[in-house]
Amino acid sequence: MTSPNKIVAIAGLLMTLAIGLGAFGAHALEDILSSDRLQTWETAVQYQAWNSLGIILIVLIGKNFSIDVKPVTILLLIGILIFSGSLYILCLTDTSWLGAITPIGGVLFILGWSLFAWKLFTQK
Repeated sequence: MTSPNKIVAIAGLLMTLAIGLGAFGAHALEDILSSDRLQTWETAVQYQAWNSLGIILIVLIGKNFSIDVKPVTILLLIGILIFSGSLYILCLTDTSWLGAITPIGGVLFILGWSLFAWKLFTQK
């Protein structure tokens, strides 16, 4: 079973990766990718960063209020991998069918954040 500390550590690593990938996109890919693909890359970085920070916050809130947030964090972690991961690969390989996978990650983000809100509303 993954401890809250390990989940926060994973989120921290994903945040580190988001910063590195953002810099990589801004410097190494600016002359390689089209402006549309660069925007897609930036979207992937932003969603990865926001949800990584969100996971850290969710774990801290879960500890403070004694709420089991593991299912929430799993949804968000998988969402990052599918959403941002598919967009990174799409940009680097120009494999456009990957765009059809990206919304699955978005749905996982919505489910994760909705589950988190539900857990907070139903907390006694």
